[in-house]
Amino acid sequence: MWKSKERRISLLRYWTTRYAITLALGLLILAMLSVVWIRHTTIENRLDVSEFLAAELASRIAGSQQEGNKSKTYIDDNMIDARDELMNMKAPPSIYITDATGAILSASDHDLYSKDAFPDVILKKKHDVQTFPGIDDNHTLVYLIKKPITVNEVTFGWVVMLQPEDEFADLNDEYRLLALLILGSGLLGWAAIYILSRRLARPISEAAAAAKEIRDGNYGVSLMPSKAKEQEVYDLVTSFNDMAIRLEQLESIRAELLAGVTHELKTPVTSISGLLQAVKDGVVTGDEAQEFITISLNETERMQTMINDLLEFNTFAANALPVSTAPHEANTLTRDIVHEWNLARNSDGIPVHFYPSDRDMYILTDPVRFRQIMMNLLNNAAHALEGTGGMTIRVHDNEEFASIDVIDTGIGIPLSEQTLIFERFYRGENKKFKVRGLGLGLPFSQLLARAMDGDLMLKETSQLGTTFTLTAKKQR
Repeated sequence: MWKSKERRISLLRYWTTRYAITLALGLLILAMLSVVWIRHTTIENRLDVSEFLAAELASRIAGSQQEGNKSKTYIDDNMIDARDELMNMKAPPSIYITDATGAILSASDHDLYSKDAFPDVILKKKHDVQTFPGIDDNHTLVYLIKKPITVNEVTFGWVVMLQPEDEFADLNDEYRLLALLILGSGLLGWAAIYILSRRLARPISEAAAAAKEIRDGNYGVSLMPSKAKEQEVYDLVTSFNDMAIRLEQLESIRAELLAGVTHELKTPVTSISGLLQAVKDGVVTGDEAQEFITISLNETERMQTMINDLLEFNTFAANALPVSTAPHEANTLTRDIVHEWNLARNSDGIPVHFYPSDRDMYILTDPVRFRQIMMNLLNNAAHALEGTGGMTIRVHDNEEFASIDVIDTGIGIPLSEQTLIFERFYRGENKKFKVRGLGLGLPFSQLLARAMDGDLMLKETSQLGTTFTLTAKKQR
């Protein structure tokens, strides 16, 4: 057998590796977006706090000016330390106090501006937050925050605060926390998919191993559905067990078929051979010889019937036997068949009760095939009675179908055989040694019924009797 050379990998590895790649890409994109968002929002928040500090210093200086304390600039180191601690800043800002013209009157120890005054164009700008290149060799961008010192709506000076952008954007702690969260989420997600994939892969691997056992002819394998908590896995396991049981039954039927067909065909051949040999050798003569020949002819006819059944079934199963449907009145057609069976085949005088539908119904059926089905059902019902009891045939009117129930008062069909009665060549234990045949009657009848858009099914069975229902499509 040709096998694909494509490399296969396990379900566990397939899902975990692909999920890990997808998760890594997703978390990488999320991390990049988070870095941009954290940087932006953190700088905005730190600028807001710096503006507040500058405004507070300007307000204090204005207040001291109103009190006449002109020598006090009110640069509060405690306030700056609180601001740095609040914003997690490692370096303090450079703070300058200027007069109204921008000349620097006072400056903090951390000096970022080398000139003696700030240009008027900077101080007169509408925006309180500005940026400009720094004085270092790298020309690092510097944020400038300014607030006017106003007394009675007159600007006497400015509070100017400078701080490099890299200090404002110093987010190492935030980035560490983000990296920890991303890494933790990735590991947790990978562990979850690994555990779930492993749990899903286990019953599938067990089912694959059991399938190999069945392929090798060991039909006694079974899986444990109690271990499967997921509905789909439970359905897979139970369906597999049902399949294994079914295959075991079919294998048993196949073995019985070979023995059954051999027996059913060998028995009449042996009987015919013995009878004719006796006539040929003159062991019997006269009327007795004629009787032997008659018996041989009957056995030949019976064997021919079985062979015809086998050939017809195979021909129909291969869709080589056409079925032609036409409208026929269900009550009349069924009544005629029951009457014919009573006259030709009811040698034991079994009581047969026929109950037609309340009104006429026209069904689309092939009358020859319909007769074959009904004759087979009536024969089976008679065999089930074993000479006692009776039979009832009822015609029902449903919405789209007409239903014909064939009811007997026999011993019923054992539970273990109910799912097998429509299998070809299957013969129940009660019929195997009492009724000769190949076990094709019910399977063939069901094929015929379905070919005419109807069906044949076992409606109910018990120790009180059995009911088979034949449905036929009604004419619209």
